[in-house]
Amino acid sequence: MTEETAVRSRKARFSPRAMTLAAGCLVLAAAAGRWAGQDGGLLWVARLFDHPLLFGLLVTGLLAAALIVAVRNLVVRILTWVALGLVLLASFPFFLFAAFGAASETSDTAAPGRDDRSLVVEEGADMIDPLWWVYVDEGRGPSTRRWQVGRFNGDAADNALAEASWEGPDRLRLVTGYAEDGTEQVHLVDLDPETGRPSRTVTMG
Repeated sequence: MTEETAVRSRKARFSPRAMTLAAGCLVLAAAAGRWAGQDGGLLWVARLFDHPLLFGLLVTGLLAAALIVAVRNLVVRILTWVALGLVLLASFPFFLFAAFGAASETSDTAAPGRDDRSLVVEEGADMIDPLWWVYVDEGRGPSTRRWQVGRFNGDAADNALAEASWEGPDRLRLVTGYAEDGTEQVHLVDLDPETGRPSRTVTMG
């Protein structure tokens, strides 16, 4: 009796309904991640759930598995496996590109006189061109929100980020280009004293 109950439990766990429900939960999680990934969104939610390619593949796999279990027709099962394989094959270059072009945090500097606000710089690459993203993280712990301050594409020397620093608790100083070749530009960005929201976003390149 106990063995029969265990078998039934396993069947229920991997039933088409259960897999479809799991896929629906993943869709909701991915939607929350996309919302949090917008400017001013909750940082921890974005880090956990703002991965559309990964969640898309997981949802596709669960729905395909649900169809294979639910349908007894051999042709339909084979076609589902083939379609799933093609999706995985097509997504591989995107995973590869994301892995090699992933941004890494290069600095995290607290604002003068404040421990709930920090200036974060991330660096990555777009094929051969270096990229920089500048953010302000506002808040502490789970309530931390991230605001984008700038995005810089180093495809040209005058677009490269040379410096990101504080001019005060509510002002940032971003420097692009280089003084040696006359391309240096200074960009001052004011922040909302209460929310940390930048007055503008600097985009170069």
